[in-house]
Amino acid sequence: MTVQDPIAGSQAKPAMRDFLSLPTWIHAGRNESGGSLSLVEQIIPPGFTSPWHVHHDEDESFFVMAGEITVYASGRARIVGAGQFAFGPRALPYGFRVTGAEPARLLLITTGSGFADFVQDASDPIADGVAIEPHEPDIARVIAAAERHGLAILGPIPDLAAA
Repeated sequence: MTVQDPIAGSQAKPAMRDFLSLPTWIHAGRNESGGSLSLVEQIIPPGFTSPWHVHHDEDESFFVMAGEITVYASGRARIVGAGQFAFGPRALPYGFRVTGAEPARLLLITTGSGFADFVQDASDPIADGVAIEPHEPDIARVIAAAERHGLAILGPIPDLAAA
């Protein structure tokens, strides 16, 4: 697939989605980038912990616009605050936790559009102005969608990363 208009992009803010009980926006994916990247925005409350996961086909980058997260990989923990960036290479399991006192606002960028496809597949649209009621995500749905899009959910972040 190729991009028909090299300066193409969404002219309006995308619809909010409920992904893992988090407000999420897919800014770019397969259609906007010809399959070359995903750009996803999330607002994540303090204490939220991602699953321990691996991207088989894509590298993932995190840009923290607000708040603070701790990224766990290879038995190490790295704090990433507002205005900072972290990189998660493909085939390396990792996860993150919102460790600051305020919600984190993240931009998640992948080198391929599979992540945007996964988020689309594992989420539901939310009408403008409607708050997401906290709920337990449908983990079976998330795991199945991950498998279809080149990711694997491995479980909770290992205890060795709980520092």
